[in-house]
Amino acid sequence: MPLPELDTAWPPPALSKVYAEIRTDDAWYSGDRKKLADLYAHNERREDGRRRLWARNRHPQPGRRDTRLHIPLPADIASTSGDLLFAEPPVFTVEDPATQQRLDDIVEAGGIANTLLESAEIAAALGGVVLRATWDREAAPRPLLTAVHPDAAVPEWHWGQLVAVTLWRELTSDSAIVWRHLERHERGRILHGLYQGSADRLGVRMPLTEHPETAPLAASLGEQGDAIETGLDLLTAAYVPNIRPNRRHRGSPLGRSDFQGSHDLYDALDETWSSWLRDIRLGRARLIVPDGYLRDHGPGSGASFDADREVWQALNIPPTEQGAGITLSQFAIRVEEHARTADALVQQAVRSAGYSVQSFGLGDSAAVTATEINARERRSMTTRGKKVRYWQPAVADMLHVLLMLDRQLFTPNLAVERPRVEFAPAVSEDPASTAQTLALLTQAEAVSTETKVRTLHPDWDETAVREETDRVLSESGRAAADPMQTGVLL
Repeated sequence: MPLPELDTAWPPPALSKVYAEIRTDDAWYSGDRKKLADLYAHNERREDGRRRLWARNRHPQPGRRDTRLHIPLPADIASTSGDLLFAEPPVFTVEDPATQQRLDDIVEAGGIANTLLESAEIAAALGGVVLRATWDREAAPRPLLTAVHPDAAVPEWHWGQLVAVTLWRELTSDSAIVWRHLERHERGRILHGLYQGSADRLGVRMPLTEHPETAPLAASLGEQGDAIETGLDLLTAAYVPNIRPNRRHRGSPLGRSDFQGSHDLYDALDETWSSWLRDIRLGRARLIVPDGYLRDHGPGSGASFDADREVWQALNIPPTEQGAGITLSQFAIRVEEHARTADALVQQAVRSAGYSVQSFGLGDSAAVTATEINARERRSMTTRGKKVRYWQPAVADMLHVLLMLDRQLFTPNLAVERPRVEFAPAVSEDPASTAQTLALLTQAEAVSTETKVRTLHPDWDETAVREETDRVLSESGRAAADPMQTGVLL
């Protein structure tokens, strides 16, 4: 299917509800107070009937500051999701040594580990992300992996399989005219289109040379026109859902955000903290003094009270009259009530996202082993395992595409194969605990030296394991000696 030629509504009306939900998730993810206020300007009520915190005081009175407080729990949830997946970079391996070396170069020099970490956080917040393989000979001598946010992508599926995706972006403009660049990825080719339209219409298609941001692309395409024939039997882009199913769009291949269904909890949490801070402001101690205690500065200059003055003249006020002395006014701060309410809201929001509260530093903070951590964070580990199954094939496909592009553009005669992707453990075992376990097994004569080496270094290959095993046996005096050289008869 080619790119649109005639004027059409943009973004596509079929995705209007999805894009609206992404805007809501993005407002909470960003933590931008103005975004939140604008978002709920016409949707003021929560599901429980209460008016939303961020729908109030949109236009505060002059001189009155906005006392609402935002707690960035949504951003913490998205960041934690990314950390659980890619805080420790995955291991990418192929059989051919030369291909492995080139793959390592592409991954390290291209910062792919960082790209995946950032992509996972975006997917957790917005419901999904598009990984795109591209290249620029002037920017880097290798193909590149980039991430595109889901509200800048129009994916197309057939039987649940991605068959094409159109990526788009708005270009800079010095007028009311909206310029858009569309980039459509199909199996075997990439199409580019430049459009001149309005805020909600795609407008007419223009040559790529008509805008300075797409003119270099037109120069690189040359005689190919607006299409690049990749020659690959694979898509040069992949959609990675955060997690499925999407509860708001049953049967849709789109992923769901970790925030889905929790927006009212976030609003209630902000309201709780704003109320807590209000109690603190009102709870500041204040002195109420009679007029006679004030020092008159003359007509028009007002009066003041000197809190450090030690001697005061007696006032001619009957002792039974109110205001005869200084009164201390200080309201109670409801710390316990606010803290328990905030804690309950945080825990519910975290559970709704599929995580354990221990993943966010809540609960018991005593030192424990990795096994105990996995037990306490079972819910987080289960959610991580689900997400890994969505990421693993997509990452392997994109690395395969990068190697194929690299062979065509930069490294001829490269032996290309689909890499294997192994995710690192979410929780690393404590070295002291591992050493104690191996010591007990050695004392019981229930473990070999080779097994101990493999346990300590699970990322080592066969050669490294054998060499380290031989060194350990040699240094411990238990190396297998040649009977003819040592004079020992068997």
